[in-house]
Order: sequence, then structure tokens, then C-alpha cells
Amino acid sequence: MKIKNVVKVMNFQALLRMDKALKQAEKYRDVGKEVTDILSRIMYNKNLILDKMIFTPDETKPELNIYIANDYGFCGNFNAEVSKHVREDKTANKIIIGKKIRYNDDTVVLKINKEDFIKRFEEIEKCIENAIDSMSCSKINVYYNHYHSLTSFEFMKIQLFPVEFKGEYYEGEDFVIETDINQFLGSLMTFYICYQLRMCESISYAAENVLRTQITNSALDKIEEKEEEDRNEEFKRRKEKSILKSVENYKKIM
Repeated sequence: MKIKNVVKVMNFQALLRMDKALKQAEKYRDVGKEVTDILSRIMYNKNLILDKMIFTPDETKPELNIYIANDYGFCGNFNAEVSKHVREDKTANKIIIGKKIRYNDDTVVLKINKEDFIKRFEEIEKCIENAIDSMSCSKINVYYNHYHSLTSFEFMKIQLFPVEFKGEYYEGEDFVIETDINQFLGSLMTFYICYQLRMCESISYAAENVLRTQITNSALDKIEEKEEEDRNEEFKRRKEKSILKSVENYKKIM
């Protein structure tokens, strides 16, 4: 009974953490949508594209991939997909978030524990800012486990840079540029990527708690099955004892 109560508490805590993470992700998503729209209207403005050479990544450069894993227990499968892609992406530069991803070579530009994500976020931001300012990467991608529902999550890759072109140039707008356009866009892009990354981390945290609820629910089911088996066994034992007693009493009477 004590074990069952502990598992129930763990299950409840996972649900609370999931709810908190989703609310946090919602805040970042709202800002991310606004910044994405601003970036798109500037980067894909017809006048700017015609007049200026703006913010075009070098496709020969390596990609910068950010991998979000997990530090705590009950998440072996959760981390397995992350680890798999870290090892497969041989040429990409890497930012690895999660101490259980045991990988380190010259392509790893930063590695931190998941629990230090907020505390050391400035280091992540600096890596992204340097990559954007120097245009040393062709793309920036984030790999993480995406929350879908209380019962499901999915490992995903999202391209954060460059902002994906929707197929239509913005017309009828013009801008007065009083600073270096690439520097301005670089700052805005770094801001956007950091917000998207915070959102992905929150959604990933919700997803890992989906896994914990699945594990604790499964554990509770097995505990209840065992309790049912024990009750049936006890009933059977008592019944046998009762029958044996009845037989003994009958023998005495005879």
C-alpha cells in the first residue's frame, strides 16, 4: 500500500509539472508568432530584396543543431531518440542540453545539464548570436520531444534559421534603414530563436512528464493487478481452510 501511495504521488506531480510547462510554452509561443511575422515581413519584403543584399546564409557552412534531452529518471526512451540524432549528425555543430547524452567531440560547442537550462541560458544565447553574426552556419535546428496530448508525444526537428519562406513576397511596404540591416536582423533573429528555444524546452518538459505519467499509470495498473491476485489468493486460501474445517468437523461427527 505504501508503494502504491508513492506512485500515486509521483503520477500527480508529473501531471502538475506537465500543466505548468504547457502554460509556460504558451507564453513563449505568442511572442514567437509575432516576431516570426515581423521577421518575414522584413526578410521577404520585395523592395529590400531588390535593393539590398540581406541576411543570406551560406549553404556550404555546417548546420548548428540544438538537442534538448532530459536529466532525470524514467526517461530512457525519451533520451534515446535525441542521442541517436546527435551521433548521426556528424558534421553539424552541436549544443547539447541534457547530462545523460554522453557525446563529446570537436563539433560540440556547448553542453549543459537540462536543470541548468534557465541558469545558463545566456551561454546558449551567446552561441546563437555568434553563429548569426558571423554567418558561420547554414541553418539552426532544434531537436526535441513535442507534447501532443496527455497520452502522446513525438520526437521532432524544427528549423529556426533561416525563417522558412512561405512562397509570397511582401509588397506595398518600404522601410527606412538607419542602421546596418544585417546587424538589425541578426539581433531580431537571435531574439526570435531564443524565444522559440524556450518554448521548445517547455514543451519538451511537458512531453517527458507524459512519459512519466504513462510509466506511473502502468505501475499503478500492475500494483492493482497484484492486489487483485493477492485478494483472490486470500479468498481461495480461506475457502480451502473453511472446506478443510468442515471436513474435519464431519469426520468428528461420523
